Amino acid sequence: MPLPFLTADRDLDTDAAESAALPHDEPDHWRRPYRPGPWRVGAAAVLLLLASFVLLSAMIIAMAGSLHGAAVCAVVGALMVALAVRLLRVGLWVSAQGLRQVNLLRTATEPWSSVTSVRTRQQPVRWLGLPRTVQGQALIIERTTGEPLRTLVTDHNGDFLSRPEAFERAADVLEAWAAEHRC
Repeated sequence: MPLPFLTADRDLDTDAAESAALPHDEPDHWRRPYRPGPWRVGAAAVLLLLASFVLLSAMIIAMAGSLHGAAVCAVVGALMVALAVRLLRVGLWVSAQGLRQVNLLRTATEPWSSVTSVRTRQQPVRWLGLPRTVQGQALIIERTTGEPLRTLVTDHNGDFLSRPEAFERAADVLEAWAAEHRC
């Protein structure tokens, strides 16, 4: 059962609604031009489920009287929640200022003036971020100085595994952003 009122890319029926900008249509705000994939969302959901069990055990331990053990469990649960949220934010984000590459532990921002090209290339890519590599497509972002950015968007990562049309669409959007905003 489709629920078009829950998605940002729904078909708008009226003429007035077609000219109205979506809330995320501001070029100055950072946004990811693609949705997180089912593998990434599933991994974050499992991590949040485990965090809920850890936090529940922290409450039980606190009621049993061991505050030190409860504090340790609460800290571990909070770290698991933070890790799940960060896992959902991993990806490429764009705005009029530049390109932001959000990794699990690090974020790198490049202004559009230092990006020379954004293109796809056939190469060995990591399957779901694991050490195993397979032949696939990767989005390569070359800079004016130094080496290209670390490959983050591939057709076999957590966002695009088993969704090749979504990878093509995201790569086209990222290439268009680069062509439009590069000086």
